[in-house]
Amino acid sequence: MVRITEELVRKKSEHNELLISTLEELSLHQEDIERIEHLHNWCRDLKILLLQSNLISKIENLYKLKRLEYLNLALNNIERIENLQQLESLNKLDLTLNFIGELTSIESLKDNYNLRILILTGNPCCDYAHYREYVIATLPQLDSLDCQEVTLTHKLQTKPHLREYRAAVVQKQALYAIQRDEQKIRFQQQKQELEAKMSTIEDECERIKVFWDSKSENCPEIRNEMAKYQKMCRQKVDDSEEKKPPKKEPNLFAPCGRPYNINKPQLPFALKDEVHAYILELEVYKYLDTSHIKVDVEVNYIRAVVKGKIFQIALNDEVRPSDAIVQRSQITGQLVITAPKLNENEILLSIKSEGNDMKNTSIMGSKQSHTILTGTVDIKSICNNEDDLPDLI
Repeated sequence: MVRITEELVRKKSEHNELLISTLEELSLHQEDIERIEHLHNWCRDLKILLLQSNLISKIENLYKLKRLEYLNLALNNIERIENLQQLESLNKLDLTLNFIGELTSIESLKDNYNLRILILTGNPCCDYAHYREYVIATLPQLDSLDCQEVTLTHKLQTKPHLREYRAAVVQKQALYAIQRDEQKIRFQQQKQELEAKMSTIEDECERIKVFWDSKSENCPEIRNEMAKYQKMCRQKVDDSEEKKPPKKEPNLFAPCGRPYNINKPQLPFALKDEVHAYILELEVYKYLDTSHIKVDVEVNYIRAVVKGKIFQIALNDEVRPSDAIVQRSQITGQLVITAPKLNENEILLSIKSEGNDMKNTSIMGSKQSHTILTGTVDIKSICNNEDDLPDLI
């Protein structure tokens, strides 16, 4: 049984910075939840609550949600409408594809004066005689029933005959209650026969296949069984994925440190060796979003990761990564990477010329300093007072 936990609610409230006390919209669909709980205490400011495609069998624990405007309980196991009287702000109620046979339970919605939209499509009660007339006469505040407009004329025409409609509905739902009890008995018998048949099969996959191939009626119990077997299948898939050996990451460099040439995405490419730069033209998928491409230019290789797949090419000459340029065509999607070469000879010549300039400057400076120091030095002028001179040791 899947429970509504604080962790689950916070996970679904990322749009509200994980704060659940001020949450106004909450979506808990397709979680195999079997019971509504805790929300009336944790999220009292809810305006929209989406609980469709679960296994909820009873409407409960919602009475504190005074601001709730839209409640979606489609595709659940609900058989009667109840415990919604105190939702004074409720404007739309969706109960599509449930198992509501007790149509008179809609009378509990009389006090929901803000209710304008009610959807009961796909429930057994929709097949009752005078179903639509009875609902319109019972709930005159409705503007739409099963996605069809309810006009003032419909309300005026159905109101005088409410008692007749109700009598017909009560008779039909009594017959449905008897059929429902018989259905429960048939389900138990079919379940026992199916379990006996499956017990003779050793292979788990075959047992699950037998269950899915068996015929069954559409009822809440069958939905619960289907959810149980779906969960078993998901667990089996997860276990098989865990048992798979981890993917071996490719070696990008040789033991000596030389980069390998790798083309995992199998993309067409062309590497142009120009005088002053390397130009790599990579034919990336035309409609691939640029956010799926990562480019890394290093001194002796260029690497591009395309949707997690590595393309890497080694360079014969060193380049300047800080001056590299990456461009992509908006028409063809082609990726062009330009990496200027380092050109060591030019750098050495520039360093040598700078060294010569510094040497010439130092020679000129030494000559100037030498001319300044030429001449005699008056020793007597170093110390004016002879008494300050220290004694010889």
